[in-house]
Amino acid sequence: IFVKSCSTMMKLIAFLAFLAFITGFNPVIQTGRTATAIHGEKSPALPFLPFPENLRGYVGDDAAFDPFRFSDFVPVDFLREAELKHARICMLGYVGFVAVDMGFKIYPFPEAYEGLTSVTSHDALVEQGAMGQIFLWITIAEVISSIAVFQMLEGSGRKPGDFGFDPLGFLTNKTEEEVKEMQMKELANGRLAMVAFSGVLTQAVLTQGPFPYV
Repeated sequence: IFVKSCSTMMKLIAFLAFLAFITGFNPVIQTGRTATAIHGEKSPALPFLPFPENLRGYVGDDAAFDPFRFSDFVPVDFLREAELKHARICMLGYVGFVAVDMGFKIYPFPEAYEGLTSVTSHDALVEQGAMGQIFLWITIAEVISSIAVFQMLEGSGRKPGDFGFDPLGFLTNKTEEEVKEMQMKELANGRLAMVAFSGVLTQAVLTQGPFPYV
């Protein structure tokens, strides 16, 4: 009964999340910016392509890497929000994925999880219902965080990815230039983590072996 009610609740929350997205997303017209490069300026990352003007003013704009020109028809705030979210997930995901296959455990450790690897744990946890709970709580977090995203797209002034979460004070008493440097470090490491997580997952499935999956 619990599993059935939990499944129904998850479907309801997922539906509400989707409904909130399609009703709350109002594309923002970016004023003061153009999609055409001024004076034929080229992208430093891709010198054979025009500079994507809508990236100006954002962290990492010195590379101007946007070969598919997503920034021409999607608000850059939305793109950066999505990029930072996936970057942070993959930075945590890579560490967690590898830690499991290196033998790290959190006690008390359920007997049912004994002998599982990062690859084989998925199906086992689905059968035991653990994945359903993870999906439920992540869905709730997504619904709550989407409120901040909608407000940002409507001009609240919030910066993409900024939830005011800095418990170690990395940005405390820092100059604007130092803050931008820290944000660039997060972005660069996050992009690397997205590629790394894709690679480690593929290698783990192909080899079915422990870390380093060779």
